[in-house]
Formats: sequence, structure tokens, C-alpha cells
Amino acid sequence: MSFPHLSRRTRLLGACALALLAPAAFAQGAYPAKPITIIVGYPAGGSTDLTGRHVGDALGKQLGVPVVIENVGGAGGAIGAQKAANAAPDGYTLFVGANNEVAINKLVTKNVKYDLKDFTPIGLVASQPMVLVASNASGVKNIDEFIAKVKAAPGKYSYGSSGVGTALHLAGEMVKERAGLFMTHIPYRGVAPLTNDLVGGNLEFGVFVLSSGLPHIKAGKVVALGTTEAKRSPLTADIPALGEHKQLKGMDIGSWFVLMGPAKLPDAVTAKLKTALTEVLKSPDFRKKMEATGSTVAAPDVAIGPFLQSEIAKYQKIVQFAKIEQ
Repeated sequence: MSFPHLSRRTRLLGACALALLAPAAFAQGAYPAKPITIIVGYPAGGSTDLTGRHVGDALGKQLGVPVVIENVGGAGGAIGAQKAANAAPDGYTLFVGANNEVAINKLVTKNVKYDLKDFTPIGLVASQPMVLVASNASGVKNIDEFIAKVKAAPGKYSYGSSGVGTALHLAGEMVKERAGLFMTHIPYRGVAPLTNDLVGGNLEFGVFVLSSGLPHIKAGKVVALGTTEAKRSPLTADIPALGEHKQLKGMDIGSWFVLMGPAKLPDAVTAKLKTALTEVLKSPDFRKKMEATGSTVAAPDVAIGPFLQSEIAKYQKIVQFAKIEQ
């Protein structure tokens, strides 16, 4: 279309202006065009942090931009989760979270303000089971002996976890509920004091994340009674899954990690991140790194929305059974 009433000079200036604007408009629409930050709700060194760093490295290669990890610890991951939920929904602030801060905290802690609706789920990254262990001092060598011993003396025995309302605590309560056991939960402030009491014989039983418990199991310092997911972990095929036992059928609870963005993330950005994550999950290098941390990489086709809803429903039943609140 031509505009003969405009002067040649005016038309030339207009064409130049459009030429200058075009690259800017294109750059503005391209994602990503700058570094991405992934928030992790824990200090450096833990399983969620390691997962976040592996995801960040792999995503950066897929997307062609640097990915920086920001550790925002405190309140069982809730402070980091809240910061991620409040971030601008532009795809430049993401969140790698575990079930504690994504799904459990809201059920057990009244002052947690965020909810699942405050995030855009991108995909499930990986999971690892927890493992129920016995101290050597308990004399228990397998799950049959554990159930028999605890049932014979209701209220006499205790199990420990790394804190009230954690996935480890919920796993212990699920064992109690399914086997009809009465035992006391003792919350510890981290894995180190829990380990010390188990190894020292001051506590009979405990629940670890597999990656935390495995070194002590291999060293013979504690006895593995069973892992908590529906099937045996491919990393520890010699340790039975608790769900294999007739009194613990249906036992299926693990520690998992998801990649999320703030709510209202643009569809195009979400789609690009999902595609990139799918390629990451298919990578043998990424799989190898995650297995070294004790995790099994998720299948790329897991429907993340329904998965999260079903997990929250599962945790809610356990929380109600155990009357967990803080």
C-alpha cells in the first residue's frame, strides 16, 4: 500500500523508524533474552539445592542463557516459595521445590500464605524414596520384626524424623496408620542429630531420605527395613519396598522435586520451559547426575497438575490422621 500524499522524505523517515523498531520488538518477544534465576528454598548443599543446580545447568544449555541459583532458606522452604510466588510472571524467576514447601507446609502451618494456585507448574523433575531404618540396638532386622515388636508394646517405641510436618514425618505416620501401630514421633532439627541418636542407640527407629540414609545403611550403622515408594528404588533393589508387605499395601510416599514459575506465566513461556525440561529429563548426563544424588529422574510425560493435586490429597489424609499442626 502506498501513500502518495506523504512526501518522499517523510516516507523515508518512517521506513527507517520501522526498521529500527523491528529488532527491538523481536528481541522483546524472544524468550529467554537474559539470565534466569531459580529460587531454592534451602541453603546450599541439600537435596533440593543439588537438584536445582543440576536443573539450572541443564536448562541453561537448552535455552542458551545463564541460569543462576538463589538460595532463600528458612521456614522449611516456605520463605523461598513465597518469594517465587511473588515474582514477576515473565519466566525469569523460577522455583525448584520439594513436597515440603510445595504441598505439605500449607496443610500443617497456619501462617503459610501461598497456595498451589500461586504457581505455574512446569514439570516434575525427579523423586527419591524415603527409607525406614532401625537402630542396631533395637535388634530389629526386617519389617516383620518391626511390626511385631511395636505391636507387642504400644507406646513404648519411638521413631525420629528431621522435623514436624516434613515428608519424613508423614511417611512415618503412614506406616503407623497402615500397620495399626502406636509409637511416638520425635522431631529432630536436621539429619545429623537424628543420625547420632540412631547410631548411638538412643532412638529405636527413624525415617531418612534415601540419599541421606544410604551411607549409614551401607556402613552397617543402621538397618534398612524398607523404602517408602510403591516399587523398589532401582538404586537399591536389595531393599524391599514397604508396600510389598501385606500390612502396608498401598504404601507410596516419596520426596519429589518440581520446576515451577509464578502464577500467570505466559503460555508461550510455559510451553518453551516445558519443552526444554522434557529434553533435560531425556538427557543421559542429567540422569547420571541425579542418580548420584539418590534420585530417579521423572518420566517426561507426567501430567504435573493432576500429580500435585493427588499428592496434596494424600498428605491431607495423613495430616488429619496424625493431627499434625504447627
